[in-house]
Amino acid sequence: MAESKPVATARGRLPAELTSFVGRRRELADTRRLLSSSRLLTLTGTGGVGKTRLALRMAGEVRRTFADGVWFVELAALRDPTLLGHTLAGALELSQVSANPTADLAEYLEDKHLLLVLDNCEQVAEACAVLASKLLAAAPQLRILATSRHVLGVEGEQVLAVPPLSTPPMEALAADADQYESLVLFTDRVRAVLPEFEIDERNRAQVIEVCRQLDGVPLALELAAVWMRTLSLAQILDRLEDRFRLLATGRQAGPARQQALDAAVTWSYDLCSPAERLLWERLSVFAGGFDLEGAEEVCSGDGIARDEVLDLVAGLVNKSIITRTIVTDHSIVAWYDMLTTISQYGGMRLAEAGRTREIRVRHRDFYRMLAAQWEADSFSPRQADWYIRLRREHENLREALDFCLAEPGEGAAALEIAAPIWNFWFAGFLREGHRYLSRAIDAAPEQTPTRAMGIWAGAYLAMFLGESEQSTRLLAECAELAERYDDEQLRARIAEVEGQALIYQGDLTGAVARLERGLAGYRTVQDRLGEFDSLILLSAATFFLTDPRVEEFSRQAYELADSRGAASSKAYALWTVGIVRWRDHDQYESATHSFREAIRLWQPMNDHTGIAFCVQALSWCAGSDAPTERAARLMGASRAVWRSSGAHVDETTPYSQFDDRTEQRIRAAIGDAAFDEAFQAGAAYSFDQAVTLALGEETERDRAAKPGMAGRLTRREHQIAVLIGDGLSNREIAARLVISQRTAETHVEHILSKLAFSSRTQVARWVAEHPER
Repeated sequence: MAESKPVATARGRLPAELTSFVGRRRELADTRRLLSSSRLLTLTGTGGVGKTRLALRMAGEVRRTFADGVWFVELAALRDPTLLGHTLAGALELSQVSANPTADLAEYLEDKHLLLVLDNCEQVAEACAVLASKLLAAAPQLRILATSRHVLGVEGEQVLAVPPLSTPPMEALAADADQYESLVLFTDRVRAVLPEFEIDERNRAQVIEVCRQLDGVPLALELAAVWMRTLSLAQILDRLEDRFRLLATGRQAGPARQQALDAAVTWSYDLCSPAERLLWERLSVFAGGFDLEGAEEVCSGDGIARDEVLDLVAGLVNKSIITRTIVTDHSIVAWYDMLTTISQYGGMRLAEAGRTREIRVRHRDFYRMLAAQWEADSFSPRQADWYIRLRREHENLREALDFCLAEPGEGAAALEIAAPIWNFWFAGFLREGHRYLSRAIDAAPEQTPTRAMGIWAGAYLAMFLGESEQSTRLLAECAELAERYDDEQLRARIAEVEGQALIYQGDLTGAVARLERGLAGYRTVQDRLGEFDSLILLSAATFFLTDPRVEEFSRQAYELADSRGAASSKAYALWTVGIVRWRDHDQYESATHSFREAIRLWQPMNDHTGIAFCVQALSWCAGSDAPTERAARLMGASRAVWRSSGAHVDETTPYSQFDDRTEQRIRAAIGDAAFDEAFQAGAAYSFDQAVTLALGEETERDRAAKPGMAGRLTRREHQIAVLIGDGLSNREIAARLVISQRTAETHVEHILSKLAFSSRTQVARWVAEHPER
């Protein structure tokens, strides 16, 4: 089964196309024309008609015309419209910048020339309309391509209704297979399961009839094609005719294409075994995908034995009901997803059975259990795996929290999910975590140990977001509950947050006193993660105080994290080791090595906050050791990474003082004009570009090259690029490699897109300049 994976480049982010793109020449031409004349184009049409594929193909074709890239934002799993701005900001690497992400987006996009592809807007259509209006007004070079089942209703919006694929008319019994798009698509998808399949005189009429009955709806055709593995064309037609007769008695007024899709999906549902149908229905409660453990925990029981789930998942994968996907390069388990239409159908069946709330409660309980496991196990050799897993489960965490906050009396359950994972929110979703905790605190007013943990976590995140008044208020209530329950661990946690707040306020002596109190409390209750966090904060406070105890705190922190095998914690310890080596021992190279090792540990976890600490520290090192334009650019890149993290640490007194000293040193060395230019260049970097610079992997060629140069070619694409360099035409390339000319043309387009080129001459020059590639 094909796997899907997002493709990220310096020019944006688009999911890779996993199957061939069929037809749509007219629609592509219309989309290109309307997109060139309008700043907002909405592709509308029923589910399964191919809106997303059309949008992706168009985005890929026009990518080279947008200097700042093409960015794809999937909204199918988004239920809460208030998270739309955060979702879009995260896709653009501006996650949780402030409490008003729309304003941050508008400011960021103001001078950007880019295309946003907003997919599946219908569930948050009103919010999409408002956000699109504001962003288009603020950013004159921004264009938006949206897909939705209905129009957004924004002033200036152009609308293109996406029709089904072309289908032979009734009289065309001898239609050519390549003359009608539906025949081409059906044939292509059947060949994925029966490579030897061909349309000939024996089966032509049956294939045409299948395409007619399914009204050329791509998803319906793809579902039918899968069944060619087990059924004949005649059997497929018999079942489709039965399904249409059933539909005709219930919804005669429905559009033909919607009936066709319903027919195909319902027919696929009917052909599944009873257990597969139950699993399909229950899997609909997941958002953004699921793994096998989640499916087993949420979906087993009452008709599905736990040890049957794996085989049932495999069966639904084989029937194209479920797709196996790759969420990150570092996932250690298989991840599965369902198309929105398929999931919605399962949800409809689940509702008809009256079991939606029951299964959603199971879903909530699974993620409550996952949060408890994170809290118990995240300071261990599995720490990195936990961060990666929770990022993969992000949409499901949202779904579980949204369910709790929409149900009366479920506020405490929301706290039990959101509070234990406070350090997950800190690593890249500060604003979102703060919002969920604030809502859950309001929904669970009863003073309990659960609320105590919730208000502590809320105070912690509020402090990082600059919400000092709220943080102070929550800590005061937390202190009352700590005394009521005589909770030493909670007292230690309060001292930790208070001490950290004092660091950021510049009261370093007071901070050390509070943090030492917290450290003692954590050691009393043997909370090793709390002990480690206190040691890290004590290292920071004593570093800024030039207190010699910094080396001892730093050493203890490193040894504790190393003994636990906790990768993220070890990275923070390496940060403390690095700053001490740099300032107190003048060991620039050793410090740089420590910071870069920490960044590499955080990269798989995509921990923007942790990485921001080290990029900033690297800029301090560079400014003192070699105050050049690169050091200024690194300072700007530090600003870019802090911006993507959402935390305001770099704006606090101790950190900003080091920034100020570094800036003054570089300005004195290279001049104000050179500093400003280099700093602004670094501040405009994407998160990935900033990390590349910080790791010392940016080359002069990278800086001078077009953004798309970083795109890596597959082995076949490189082979074709070499043939282009030899002067061969597409026809000659096809003959040389024994592939179709259409396939050769597709490869050439991909090569041009990945390299951000517009001509074959540029490809030839690139091949000559990069023989090692």
